[in-house]
Amino acid sequence: MGRLTGKVAIITGGARGQGAAEAELFRDEGATVVITDVLDEDGGKTAAQLDVEFLHHDVSSVDDWEAVVADVVAHHGRIDVLINNAGILRGARLVNTSDEIWNETVAINQTGVFLGMRSVAPQMISQNSGSIVNLSSVAGLEATFASMAYGATKWAVRGMTKIAALELGRNNIRVNSIHPGLINTEMTSEFDKEKMVRGIPLGREAEASEVAAVALFLASEESSYCTGQEFTVDGGMHR
Repeated sequence: MGRLTGKVAIITGGARGQGAAEAELFRDEGATVVITDVLDEDGGKTAAQLDVEFLHHDVSSVDDWEAVVADVVAHHGRIDVLINNAGILRGARLVNTSDEIWNETVAINQTGVFLGMRSVAPQMISQNSGSIVNLSSVAGLEATFASMAYGATKWAVRGMTKIAALELGRNNIRVNSIHPGLINTEMTSEFDKEKMVRGIPLGREAEASEVAAVALFLASEESSYCTGQEFTVDGGMHR
């Protein structure tokens, strides 16, 4: 308990799934937590259940990012942690990837992460401290079938993480990425999990809380010398 006492954390895509699990754990560890999402009803319910704050937020919108950062700084005076968790998965092979699928996936999964880092960086620089955690995927570490748009964005998140870590390190701001495998969330509910589990050495899918635990480590001072790195949470799927 208390590993994030005194810290203010923004968690995007926090209405449900991994984001909600991170919000619950961060709250339990003493953080002031602000979850954001476009899912207003789910976000409001989660915020009420967890006793955290909720803000409407389209991560692909520059204006929404400016509003969220301004609100958090105005009410709490600082931003210590950003978890870029919001994302979508629309599977399609190369030849079936429409302009709509490509543009929507890039806007949320890639541009959303870029805007998040760019938006919080000035505040973190002024504090001379901060931790940014970007949620990528095992699809950002290796080629995955029928995931052209999704995979491209998750590789981009991996690269942007390393560049931001290089640029922001002198300001005591750490930037790392998490690469989940098969996680029990709404996003993976339509997967053929029985088939996928056969390729996982640990022989099971993970719970969202197991990803949240790694996010907590990266948000806390326990990872004070970790930056620009990939943290894989996949039961040995990627090897």
